[in-house]
Amino acid sequence: MDKNHHQNTTNIIPFVPNGDFYYARALTEIQKEQFQEALKYLKRAAELSPSDPRILTQYGVMVMEEGRFDEALELLLQAFELAPQDADVVYYLAEVHAHLGMLREARLFAEQYTERAPSGELYEEAKEIIEFAEQEAAFLAEENPEDEEVLLLQEKARRMMESGEFDKAVGVLEDIIADYPESWTTYNNLALAYFYRGETADARELLYDILKNDKGNVHALCNLAVFYYYEGDQEKLMPLIDLLKKIRPYQFDHRYKLGATFALIGCHPEAYYWLRSIQRKGFEGDEGFFFWLSQAAFFSGRRKQAEEAFARLIELDPSKKGLEPWLDADLQKLEDDSSYVQDKQFLLEKIGNMYRSERMFGFFLLGKSIHKQEIIAHPAYIDVEKLSDLEKFVLAGSLDYQLVEDTAADKAFNRAMAATEYLYEQNRPLDRQGTHLFQMWFSLFEIGLEKQYPFKNPPAIAAAADYMFRSSRAKGITKTGISKQYGISTQTLTKYVGELFTFLPNFS
Repeated sequence: MDKNHHQNTTNIIPFVPNGDFYYARALTEIQKEQFQEALKYLKRAAELSPSDPRILTQYGVMVMEEGRFDEALELLLQAFELAPQDADVVYYLAEVHAHLGMLREARLFAEQYTERAPSGELYEEAKEIIEFAEQEAAFLAEENPEDEEVLLLQEKARRMMESGEFDKAVGVLEDIIADYPESWTTYNNLALAYFYRGETADARELLYDILKNDKGNVHALCNLAVFYYYEGDQEKLMPLIDLLKKIRPYQFDHRYKLGATFALIGCHPEAYYWLRSIQRKGFEGDEGFFFWLSQAAFFSGRRKQAEEAFARLIELDPSKKGLEPWLDADLQKLEDDSSYVQDKQFLLEKIGNMYRSERMFGFFLLGKSIHKQEIIAHPAYIDVEKLSDLEKFVLAGSLDYQLVEDTAADKAFNRAMAATEYLYEQNRPLDRQGTHLFQMWFSLFEIGLEKQYPFKNPPAIAAAADYMFRSSRAKGITKTGISKQYGISTQTLTKYVGELFTFLPNFS
């Protein structure tokens, strides 16, 4: 028995993890975006296999994305000594030198990569490093001592715009341009100020002028996309989005601008890609950065990253608490609610409609939408001063503010809003026909209040509106079925159908 036991144990081969094992584990963690875990595995892999250029290169890249550029340079130089013909090592040496401000070395390594790998995956990125190095060299050669004054004035104008003082901001920016007619940053800021002041045509023309003189200006292209998006000009917006997706900038501010723009116009995966790219490369982030990163992460299905980004935002600006992108919609709501409720462009078209009942419908849906905070907070979307009292009440009601019932009219309004909620619950998720139902309902809502209708019994009124709409468009709709759905009697339904029928517009 002892002999057999000895034979069995001698056949057991102990498993000892090596560098390849930890390297494979690191790559798995990178795919899952668990970068801290990946770094731990890469560090261990490099300790076990210090002569493996693959491991040293990947470790150097990860360390570089953490912003530890000196350490990354040392690792990549070690990899280069072991594999001087490896084109990828050459590219990453170009990138890390660029981060360290060693532009001559960055350009030399980038040029080496383009020569060795003219069809390589990183060819375009290498060209960007070359262009970046050339631009920075030219800028440093022509640096103007008055630039600091321009930056201070631009910052002053930016603060004015943030506080809503657009007229003052325009004055400051126009003065800068008078002295510096080729300050494209100032032109971009002035275009934004014009847009927020409602002078959209002037804002667009200014951006067109920038692009005529400085083709490919990333900020101008992004601002133009934002303008088209706000105005609902899909014909011009879609080709511009395609163009923006092809841009591969190297500079942090261009990546930031692209990421924030993509987040604002609803291209969340692209937004997340660019914002995370600068965070991985050492960008510490500000309030705006973490706001857009949390939005992009949440709406691209990365809840954990969204929560982490928003936690950093709250640390920097506690007043932003309550603007979490998931506050009004968790992932289940995203699955349950209709595309119309979550379609930002549909909401904006309703809110900007020429008919008051349509705008009321838009305000009601806004309260259900994941885009609520963004739309309410933006000055270009809703001008509360131009709304009628009824529209203001609907908007407030959709934001969970109850009208104090001081008069019979106040009670009627609250009951009408309650009927709207009943109607919504019975018809969600909204399809196209459901949106038509609500367009009819808000017409009845508006006319009824004008005629001082009390809107007693909200569930019965909702049932009556539902029956009136459905029975006019499909066969087989019965009062018995609708009454059962809303928990009322057929007699009650018949009564309220008769009352609401008098509010239907006369389509003669």
